[in-house]
Parts: sequence; C-alpha cells; structure tokens
Amino acid sequence: PSHPPITPRMARTAALLVAVALGSAVCSEAALSRSSAFVNPFAGDARGARQHQQVNPRLPPAAAAVWQGYPAPTSPVAVQAAAPAADTPARSLPGPLKMLLKTDWALLTYFALWYLGNYYYNITNKRCLNGAGATEFALTISALQLGVGVIYALFLWAAPDARKMPTVTASDIVRMLPVALCAAGAHSASVFALSAGAVSFGQIVKAAEPAFAAVLATTLYGKKVSKAKWLCLIPVIGGVILASVKELDFAWAALISACIANLFAAFKGNENKKLMDTPGIRDRIGSVGNQFALTTILAFIISMPLAMLREGHKFGEFMTLFNNSPVVFNNLMLSGLFFYGYNELATMTIKKTGAVTQSVANTAKRVIVIVGSAIVLGENLNGMKLLGCTIGIGGVFLYSIIDTLVENWQKKKKTA
Repeated sequence: PSHPPITPRMARTAALLVAVALGSAVCSEAALSRSSAFVNPFAGDARGARQHQQVNPRLPPAAAAVWQGYPAPTSPVAVQAAAPAADTPARSLPGPLKMLLKTDWALLTYFALWYLGNYYYNITNKRCLNGAGATEFALTISALQLGVGVIYALFLWAAPDARKMPTVTASDIVRMLPVALCAAGAHSASVFALSAGAVSFGQIVKAAEPAFAAVLATTLYGKKVSKAKWLCLIPVIGGVILASVKELDFAWAALISACIANLFAAFKGNENKKLMDTPGIRDRIGSVGNQFALTTILAFIISMPLAMLREGHKFGEFMTLFNNSPVVFNNLMLSGLFFYGYNELATMTIKKTGAVTQSVANTAKRVIVIVGSAIVLGENLNGMKLLGCTIGIGGVFLYSIIDTLVENWQKKKKTA
C-alpha cells in the first residue's frame, strides 16, 4: 500500500519536536557546564595553583594543580591567553578541521546505527503486525523476532574470529533467568501494545518507564529516589495523560500492554544490576555482546511456550501467512535483525558515554521514532498529542539529569 505524503503540518510537527529535544539538550548541557571550571592541560608550580584557585574558587584543588607555574589571569579570556606558545600550531587550525580531529567517529557510528536500527525496527514491526492482522499473532511475532536474534547470535559464535563464546556455568544461566524473563515480558508486551495502537502512542506511554522504575526501586529493591526525581514524574505522567485524551488510535489494550512492558523493563534493569554484581560473571560472559546474546536466547525459550499457549491453536494460519505473504515474511526477518542490532548497539553506546549524554541520546531517539513513524505510517499527531508528547518526554529527560543538576547547584552554593 502507498504511504500518505508528508504534509506541511507533519513537517512543522517534526520540526517542533526536534527543536524541543535539541533545546532541552542544549539547556541541560549549559546548566552543567556553568558549574564546571575551565582547566588548562599544562603544569607549573604551587604558587600559580593557589592564585588560580583564588580567582576561580569553584576550581577544585586537583584541577588547580595543573595551573602551577602560570600567572593568575583575571578572566576566562586571560586564562586561555596564558597557554604556552607550543599550543599555537593547534590553535591555528580552522575550527571545522579541529572538530574533525577531535570527533569520536566510532561513537558517532554507534549512535547513528542505534537510531536507525530503532527507527526501522518500529516501522518493520508495525508493518509485519498489520500484515498479519494486528493483534492476531502479536505474541508469535514477538517470539519469532527473538528467534531471528538467536540465529544471528549463534552465527557470530560459530563464525571464525567473529565473537568468542562465553564460558558461563549452569549456575550462571540460572542467575540470568530473571533478567531473561523480564526481557521476554517487556518485548512481548511492547509488541502487543504496538499491534493494538499507534506506534507513536505506544512510544509516548513507554516513555513513562521511569515512573515504574522509581516505584519498584523504593518498594522492592530498597533504593532511595530523590525528591527532585519524584517531582519530575509529574510531567511524565501528565504528558502521557494529555497524549491519550484525543488519541484517535487509542485502545485500552495498547495502554495496558505498554504499561506492562514498562513494568517488566523496570524489573529487568534492577535484576540486571544484581546479576552483574555476581563475582566473576563478567569475566565468564566475556563481553556486552555475549551478555545480550545469552539474554536473547533465554528470552526466546521463555517466549515460545507463551506464544503457543495463547496463539498455538492458529499457528497453522500464521505459517500460511508467513510462507505466502512477503509483507509478513520480509518484515518479520528485518524487524528481528533490527531489534537485536539496535539493542546491542545501544548497550555499547551507553558504555562509552556519560549520564547526561545518555539522557540526551534517549530523548532524541524517542523524538525521531515518534515523528518518523507517524509520518511513514500516516499516524495522527494532533495538537493535544503533540503537547503531551513534548511534556512527557521533556519530563523523562529532566528525570534523567535532575540529580546531577541539583548536586552541581549545591556545590556552587557552598563555594559562593
């Protein structure tokens, strides 16, 4: 079927959402950078360190030590001017060239592939579900998507020099079962939610995962959540409510399933932390890729019985669709590969970045998926839904960085 053309209203909506995401990212980075001191990467004597700390009281002693031997400047401009002449050739390079030299291209590639994988997973997943009758075979499709990931993981272990196999024990596998169960539940519930309603609506509800994580952390895992974070949950929940008010594709099944997916995802995060605290298990697993592969294999084994219990009586009908419908076959294969690939890339990316960068990345990712899927799949993005989306995702972003902002503000207040 042909897809609806991109209308001016869709373009304006996309531009607004992207602007909100980028604006919140810039504001947060600026707020954090104001609490940081300018540090010169050269050394000297202790007298220079004391002088620079007097000029800039926010400069920690460890950072002030690098100023030893240089005269104390009276402004950040003078600080930069105090750099030695040896730095002149580097400074003479054009700005764009210096940026290119300092860019972490591997990390940028991870981000690009993570975003593309997540975007195309949502598109191919929705097309596969629509081709198979929406909710008719949602659990079967979700299980088989994991199965595609299993085949890919086994191929990497079998291929020469591709990926070293883990050396986990039977007790390690047992310890991984809670994480795998949560992964299976989160994926199955998420696919069902996206089959019952619009992708954009499902993504907005899934953005409320921090609310579930906060409740679970305090009630079942004995962890403390700051008051600032609790307050940030107000716009998160309020945004989801606003987005639901005039949702044309609203379905209770989609809302409830997305909430169940959030619950499983919150459990998975806490259980995964407990798992990785097991002595020696990191070494036996070997890598992030191996950890995700093992989790996917176990999740697939858990998901298949559930799919057969719920939809097994019409499995023959699904196989007929699978064999005769290119829409179902092609999109099932692609969505399985995209799901496995983007999740592994996301884990690799997060390990190479800090908390603020992760928050910015996740916020931008949700905006891209919501806007992109709405345009490609012809989903509705009315004003109320757009407002709810902006408030909800903005609240999630603030939730992710609020403790850092408060901590920096308190440090600044003490040194003032």
